[in-house]
Amino acid sequence: MSQAQQSPSATARTARAAIVRQQGGPFSVESVEIATPRADEVLVRMVGTGVCHTDLVCRDAFPVPMPIVLGHEGAGIVEAVGSKVSTLRPGDHVVLSFNSCGGCHNCAHEAPAYCFNFMPLNFGGALEDGSSPLSQAGLNIHANFFGQSSFATYAVVRESNAVAIATDLPLEIMGPLGCGIQTGAGAALNSLKVTKGTSFAIFGGGAVGLSALMAAKAVGAAPVIVVEPNAARRQLAVELGADATIDPRAVEDVSAAIKAVGNGGVLAALDTTGIPAVITTAADALLPNGQLGLVGVSPMEANLPVNIMSMITRGIGIKAILEGDSQPREFIPQLVELYRQGKFPFDRLIKTFPFEQINEAAHASEDGSVIKPVVVF
Repeated sequence: MSQAQQSPSATARTARAAIVRQQGGPFSVESVEIATPRADEVLVRMVGTGVCHTDLVCRDAFPVPMPIVLGHEGAGIVEAVGSKVSTLRPGDHVVLSFNSCGGCHNCAHEAPAYCFNFMPLNFGGALEDGSSPLSQAGLNIHANFFGQSSFATYAVVRESNAVAIATDLPLEIMGPLGCGIQTGAGAALNSLKVTKGTSFAIFGGGAVGLSALMAAKAVGAAPVIVVEPNAARRQLAVELGADATIDPRAVEDVSAAIKAVGNGGVLAALDTTGIPAVITTAADALLPNGQLGLVGVSPMEANLPVNIMSMITRGIGIKAILEGDSQPREFIPQLVELYRQGKFPFDRLIKTFPFEQINEAAHASEDGSVIKPVVVF
């Protein structure tokens, strides 16, 4: 039996990929060769992939090996499967999510986002044996970013980080469910346990913050308050169900403004900004036994700017959050169902770009003109 079982159309072994060759450099769309999937892997023809802030951080500053193909919010169609793959078959539509080892304590206890090997598996730019599924003229191109490197027309991924979805969904926009959208929604529902009647303040109206808003409103949280300086994003937050929005530049005391809306404070708060002063405000706005979630990327030297005695006297908790504390195979289908019911319209955050315009898509993410750019192939 051959190592990979292929559908009749799965004959391509070349791909176009957006390669970053040096830190801070542009995405360069070039031809590459792609390896046949190994026993536990699948070959996916990409249909669309989100552009996430993490992609841009790794392009510009975070020390990943170069040259590399980034991208980690992919969606596509399975074209070939390895000999040990049992849950996927050619033709399946899949959303790709982060990589995890499957064998450590946290993976075994339904917490793959905290896999003991998360950093090398997702940021190492190579498979576990040091090889890469992508090459060019016989030289390896670093890949396997978040287990996928979805800024390419094809990706080789492990069976474990590809989640099958129904074929009647708009596949080209489904990719962000694998990271940014999942992170925001999961932060609200999984990490902070927001439920019906929970008062909730969200700091930042980007893709993560607005996904948290939609998820919170889907389960009946109230009031949900979004703190965001951009007027268009505040308006979108209202349209997505926010009970109140606050422009932090227009009020003298943001915490006091939240307390006025939330009857003395909120039971849950989520910071998506990573700004220490904002985190201080978020913690101050919490009611006794309130919970603060942190998903924003702070400067490397930043420390937690929260008064310990204030935390103790109120019994508040602080939770650093990766990937929304999600188990993708369970949580992504939950988000899809909410989307079908009209309760989670994440498509309103998305603007699509042709793959050849990936640099324009990245710029739109950086300048804030688009909340969630998605490149389509």
